[in-house]
Amino acid sequence: MDRIPVGILGATGTVGQRFAQLLADHPWFEVTALAASDQSVGKRYIDARQWLLPTPIPKGVRDLVVQPVEPPLDARLVFSALPWNIAGPVEERFAAAGYAVCSNAASHRLERDVPLLIPEVNADHAALIEKQRERHQGRGFIVTNANCSSTQLVLALKPLHDRFGLRKVAVITMQAISGAGYPGIAALDILDNIIPFIAGEEEKMQREPLKMLGRLNDGAVSDASFILSAQCNRVPVRDGHTECVSVEFEKKASPEEVMEALESFQPSADIAHLPSTPAPPIIVHCDPDRPQPVRDRDAGHGMAVTVGRVRPCPLFDVKFVVLGHNTVRGAAGGAIHNAELLVLQKWVS
Repeated sequence: MDRIPVGILGATGTVGQRFAQLLADHPWFEVTALAASDQSVGKRYIDARQWLLPTPIPKGVRDLVVQPVEPPLDARLVFSALPWNIAGPVEERFAAAGYAVCSNAASHRLERDVPLLIPEVNADHAALIEKQRERHQGRGFIVTNANCSSTQLVLALKPLHDRFGLRKVAVITMQAISGAGYPGIAALDILDNIIPFIAGEEEKMQREPLKMLGRLNDGAVSDASFILSAQCNRVPVRDGHTECVSVEFEKKASPEEVMEALESFQPSADIAHLPSTPAPPIIVHCDPDRPQPVRDRDAGHGMAVTVGRVRPCPLFDVKFVVLGHNTVRGAAGGAIHNAELLVLQKWVS
């Protein structure tokens, strides 16, 4: 197939650079437009902002001239890496102008007609696009990926919810500093320290999984009914969010049954063949000291989640540790994966 022209909004930021990196050799998409703030407009991408990733700036984008974050752009689909506080109205303008928008921002995640997607989890929720198109009176629409910490949690919970039913979930996060963007947190605040507060994070984690694990009925999502409590912490780790999870099920399950459910989880055949789908999507470790960010965050090119320390929980039923790469699966990689799903389902062509 001819590659689909795509743009990146917020292309000079940390997540925008990750989009450029991951799209460099993508078989379905070609980056043809970059947009960023006024201070970068008119500059070549290579001159617009310090490159922060360890790989070189992709050749295909280094000489593209940065444009304003407004339509029109030479693209059919745009990836939004914009900050949440400006993403909302900008993404609405692109959707109204007929673009497909795959957003990493929180602005639209909980709107009734906006799909909050993980392809292996709730691909059917993309049907909400029809409702959204009615509102926009055109072909444009917005889909979103979840908060970085919600994404890996939901991937681990999906097979357990399907097999045993979830009643209560408690999660404590240890989130990497890259989740705060660049330059992020001052060294004197995070070195030798843990910060037990990330603005808005606990609220996102307590709401987004319920939508993603909910059911699509009559053009709307009915949220899942389990109770979820989250406590979120920033820790001095560069990349990779670690989460300690305790679960109470509707149907009792042993740690061995939980591990089998996680290990055997597979997406549908068409989702499995998307370019960004990891095989397997969930990796289960038996070693007592895994997962660890340094050793496990790049599993499946950063798109797999790793689960370990599955054991009985004296308060609920089972507890375990889950790890995922927050700027790949939890951000740019997740949005690209969603775009692949849109192509598969013919929302984008």
